[in-house]
Amino acid sequence: MGFLRLGSIAPDFEADTTEGPIRFHEWAGDSWVMLFSHPGDFTPVCTTELADVSQRLPEFVKRNVKVIGISADAIQTHYEWIEDIIEIGNKTAPTCVEYPLIGDGDRKISLLYDMLDQQDTTNVDEDGLPYTIRTVFLIDPKKIIRTLLQYPAAVGRNFDEVIRVIDALQLSDKHPIVTPSNWLPGRDVIVHPKVSDEDAKKIFPDIHAEPKVPYLRMTHVE
Repeated sequence: MGFLRLGSIAPDFEADTTEGPIRFHEWAGDSWVMLFSHPGDFTPVCTTELADVSQRLPEFVKRNVKVIGISADAIQTHYEWIEDIIEIGNKTAPTCVEYPLIGDGDRKISLLYDMLDQQDTTNVDEDGLPYTIRTVFLIDPKKIIRTLLQYPAAVGRNFDEVIRVIDALQLSDKHPIVTPSNWLPGRDVIVHPKVSDEDAKKIFPDIHAEPKVPYLRMTHVE
């Protein structure tokens, strides 16, 4: 298959997970999905990430986002790893891994989603197979990939940023707007450039623009 890009349909697949076998599109249903990959079980950075997401799960549920992880190891070691994730997470907040982890020892799904590290020669298993890099796919209810974030194996992810992106995407789906640099929920947004000034004034009564930068039209939406 070709490279996955923003706007691509997220490939469907069957997989074994810690919560039983799934067909991805059927499992996703009408929800958004965060699919995020991990180089391997018992890796220290991933352990902290999975604990963090476990604690944040109500925030994802509130946004109609299902969470699913994938690691290039077998299901049985996933179960053992979950014990460590809970141990580490409980040091800061109650932690329970209530989302599935995909077993991908043969790298079929990682290859399907182009999540393999082809550059870092240290990021391989004992058989020389590349581990997955830290990838985040945000997929909407139509199974369209809306965001793709990739991190090197040495860098842990910032899930505040992931949730911020979800909020921005969902708000821009609801209104004809885009979000400015460093936007956070509750702050003003930018009226989409394709909306005419006449229509913008009808849609957004509080629209305002900088006199010297008239194309930067700000408004507030919920």
